[in-house]
Amino acid sequence: MKKFLTFIASIGLCEGAGFLGTFFTTPAIPAWYANLAKPDLAPPNWVFAPVWTTLFFLMGVALYLVWTHPTAPSGDRNRAMTLFGGQLILNILWSGVFFGLERPGWALLEIFVLWWSILVTIMAFRKVSRPAAWLLVPYILWVSFAAYLNYSIWVLN
Repeated sequence: MKKFLTFIASIGLCEGAGFLGTFFTTPAIPAWYANLAKPDLAPPNWVFAPVWTTLFFLMGVALYLVWTHPTAPSGDRNRAMTLFGGQLILNILWSGVFFGLERPGWALLEIFVLWWSILVTIMAFRKVSRPAAWLLVPYILWVSFAAYLNYSIWVLN
């Protein structure tokens, strides 16, 4: 039962972070974001919610694998989980800067810090659980694409 609750907490934490980001994103989509020039590779708006929901789920599974790893040194687990928490906060902050403050230039700087923190988290997760590290790869790839979109929107507007 304890592992099940830990799994639910891991998923809930990550999906909750995504939910917090929607407080900034949702009001900006029909107003500010809709009026921005976007690059040709920008997906339709409906794509973002299922992609992010899936990524946050994968992040939650990765966190669970690290959190409950039976043989990893607690120092490695704690460091990995602390780094994970930091990148999760940066993820929420990006939504606040880009959509809430409507500052694509500042958000571009923030997304570089976010990307770097995801990479460091992947390396820390790898020390504890290789599957957990691999589960974060789609996330860093999507954030790389988001950085391209962020940069393009900044340049075009």
